[in-house]
Amino acid sequence: MSSTELPGVRAAAAAAAAPTVSTVRVAEGEELRSVALPGLTLNVRTRPPERTGLPPALYVHGLGGSSQNWSALMRLLQDVVDGEAVDLPGFGDSPPPDDGNYSVTGHARAVIRLLDAGERGPVHLFGNSLGGAVATRVAAVRPDLVRTLTLISPALPEIRVQWPAVPTGLLALPGVASLFSRMTKDMTAEQRTLGVMALCYGDPARVSEAGFREAVAEMERRLELPYFWDAMARSARGIVDAYTLGGQHGLWRQAERVLAPTQLVYGGRDQLVSYRMARRASAAFRDSRLLTLPDAGHVAMMEYPEAVAQAFRELLDERGGS
Repeated sequence: MSSTELPGVRAAAAAAAAPTVSTVRVAEGEELRSVALPGLTLNVRTRPPERTGLPPALYVHGLGGSSQNWSALMRLLQDVVDGEAVDLPGFGDSPPPDDGNYSVTGHARAVIRLLDAGERGPVHLFGNSLGGAVATRVAAVRPDLVRTLTLISPALPEIRVQWPAVPTGLLALPGVASLFSRMTKDMTAEQRTLGVMALCYGDPARVSEAGFREAVAEMERRLELPYFWDAMARSARGIVDAYTLGGQHGLWRQAERVLAPTQLVYGGRDQLVSYRMARRASAAFRDSRLLTLPDAGHVAMMEYPEAVAQAFRELLDERGGS
């Protein structure tokens, strides 16, 4: 890249020149809107609350995910919160950020900008995987924006990383994403989707046929995006970098700074974030409670949304319902 070329210019140009991709799925009762902010544009999925005056909530997805990951939970909680789910920069229907920053801090800044611009804080903040690391950072540096924190398999640093998570970490290495793209170019969207579900679900058989077809359609749409692999690789690199940070910027140190009441959710069959990290997280977050789901994998809010919703309702009850 030329020394005079601004970061993100190539990604933006590629997106502008790309063929039209399939439309994003919107479930019944949901709405999509685009929010233009300095240096980035974010797609936001909303489910109007059952009544006015409910406290706001924001849902943040994980690596390779999108706001669609929260549709089931949003529907179950629409009677107690005014919920929105964001597509992080470069994911879902949000284009890449102008500065090309996919670090955990970069994603956290995007969330903070969204909340500040909408003047919705403090919110009930939810995060899964990468989104859990992002939400932890937001809660630590901007406690004024967070009422409660709900973390589902948050991507917090582990010394002994599980073997199934290694390929995701390898994406962070220069050139690996391009190599992986070439090596898997003959795989169908169905094959890719089955692989993702085998990795992320405790029991992929729980996914309905309709749910599987919707996931395949979304996979096909993502593969049409010219920046898909770049966003994946840079965000994976951001997670790896966050794992190596020490001092006050370390994620565990920031977890200790979180003031908001925190609900932790861990799955016993999670192949990406170890179940054994639940105890450490419970000790790190000063005001925490823990839900363990022995049969859940990495995306409990999609596998067992009723259980996650009930845990959040109990957290709300502890706080007097707000």
